[in-house]
Amino acid sequence: MLAIRTFRSADLEALYAISLATGHEGGDASHLYEDRKLIGHIYSAPYALLEPQLALAVEDDEGVAGFAVGTTDTGKWQERLEAEWWPKLRRQYADPAARPATEWTADQRRANTINRPQRTPQQIVELYPAHLHLNLLKRTQGRGAGTMLFSEWMARASQQGGGATHVGVNSANARAVRFWSKRGFDRLELGGSDRTIWMGRS
Repeated sequence: MLAIRTFRSADLEALYAISLATGHEGGDASHLYEDRKLIGHIYSAPYALLEPQLALAVEDDEGVAGFAVGTTDTGKWQERLEAEWWPKLRRQYADPAARPATEWTADQRRANTINRPQRTPQQIVELYPAHLHLNLLKRTQGRGAGTMLFSEWMARASQQGGGATHVGVNSANARAVRFWSKRGFDRLELGGSDRTIWMGRS
């Protein structure tokens, strides 16, 4: 039995664990990182703590098995992270820039993101101001959990004035690209990179 509910503070460790378990092209990234919270620091925890009204968890008999988090205004969100989230983490994670990027470990690549977060291309922010992240453990995939989470998140975002929405997808995660395509997201030829595919839904 799957149930969608609002994030609770007690779910935070599960959010970090799911972020790691889905952090390598949609699959387990635990073999890549010494610090098991780094991915969550970037892609899930700030949303759950700073935008809890748009943080959802899906729960089954074994516990929290997925989440959807996001914001209705990406531009303001990026400014908020600079003011309220990144400074504390930058004191914790050293800037790896003194070493060549080709020598960085996975942890150092994430530390670089904390110290130099890449902003979403402005064209995308203007056209699709809302964005979300949705992650599911394998045990819930194919059971409708993603659709349930997405529908509830969009409904709540709409209640808060959210409209056109974008997602950033790892280009190696074909399953995620298919998921978003089936939910009306089109690939955007705006400011993409080799690693990130931007997709938007009006």
